[in-house]
Amino acid sequence: MTEDLKLFNELVEQLLTQEKENPVARPIDTDKLYQTLDLELNEEPSIDEDFKDTLTKIIKSTPKTASTSFFNQLFGGRLSRATLGDLLAVMLNNSMYTYKVAGPQVGIEKTILHKICDIIGYGEHSDGTFVPGGSMSNYMAMLMARDKYDAAIRETGVQTKMVIYTSETSHYSIAKNASFMGIGRNQVRFVKIDHLGKMRVDDLEDKVQKDLKEGSHPFFVNATSGTTVLGAFDDISSISKVCKKHKLWLHVDGAYCGSVIFSEQYKFLVKGLELSDSFSVNAHKMLGTPLTCSIIVTQDKKYLYQSFSNEAEYLYQTDDDEFNLGKISMQCGRRNDALKLWTLWKSVGTKGLENIVDKQFELADIARNYIRNHSDYTLYSFDDSISVCFNYKNIPAKKLCTLLYEHSALMVGFGTFENNEFVRLVTINSLLNEKDILNFFYTLEEFVNHHDFK
Repeated sequence: MTEDLKLFNELVEQLLTQEKENPVARPIDTDKLYQTLDLELNEEPSIDEDFKDTLTKIIKSTPKTASTSFFNQLFGGRLSRATLGDLLAVMLNNSMYTYKVAGPQVGIEKTILHKICDIIGYGEHSDGTFVPGGSMSNYMAMLMARDKYDAAIRETGVQTKMVIYTSETSHYSIAKNASFMGIGRNQVRFVKIDHLGKMRVDDLEDKVQKDLKEGSHPFFVNATSGTTVLGAFDDISSISKVCKKHKLWLHVDGAYCGSVIFSEQYKFLVKGLELSDSFSVNAHKMLGTPLTCSIIVTQDKKYLYQSFSNEAEYLYQTDDDEFNLGKISMQCGRRNDALKLWTLWKSVGTKGLENIVDKQFELADIARNYIRNHSDYTLYSFDDSISVCFNYKNIPAKKLCTLLYEHSALMVGFGTFENNEFVRLVTINSLLNEKDILNFFYTLEEFVNHHDFK
């Protein structure tokens, strides 16, 4: 182990150097991947030097998600105290299903969950769990809503036409999960959105009324706090009125931007969150912890037990249910994803998390101001979002983003809204500063000047 830790440190030094010198890794074409890198698994062991050389080449060719040129996805950067927690979790290697095998790590997870419940205004009966990603958070919320509507479904299966509501710009996992849970994709209603990408509450009400008249059974509404393209926030307070009227479970998918709960300046974007039945947030996005670090909390923990508890004497042999986390989890074996968030939160405090969130909005403002002050750009997004959507010189966004990637200039994605295709710059890396944002635009402009886009 000591020797491998020395090797690990050497490889990390290589990675940090690469992030500075070559912030965008030169991509390997998929048809050349196995010829370029030695990925074969052979009968005989690899010689140590060959092993190290192969790992070094893999590091050089892997996208650098913590570099100053990575703006491609809804995560990025590397906060050292969070990374420390993740490395400790690997070394400790606890599974989080029972207190017997996880010990104080259970207390760390529960402390985070209860603190989040307090911050968003959930009551004394609230609780939650860590899950492997935002899609699974949404799935757990949908299952709790289904079982609250009809607890017999757990034994008999879905017997009626149950209906789910979500916006046209919500995460794709809602429809995907509907197919998993026996509801069916055809029973997902995609609610219209306004010009800012927010769910139209009037259309939600109309769709619920229509389904009720046709004898269907509405039971679940998904609101989004940070849509994947524009970063829009649905109006939770208004949506909750429809849900209360028709006794529908209201889930708020805050996977992308739910961390605004930590910001005094921006928490207005999730006004009414305390009225929801469940809420999910990904700390590996706005809070910069290593992947994955996803959380779901609910107003009443009894629904976690109702949907996910299953007795297993061979497993739950000590302590009460409160500390046997497997009773409220989708998984049995589950890695410790809480420690990395705890080490970050403990070291910087809640005020530190607020600063991390606020910095991302500050960076987005810098980007939008640059775009507004340069006539070659067209802005498609709006204030109070960390998704900055634009076009440059009317160059097709898909073509521009693809060539930037292929030439190792920048990693940035593209998106569409209202028939407009645009570059989507995500300012989610709070370790960046103004010069990094400006350098993004300088790099893009210089790249266009040296390439023919006619």
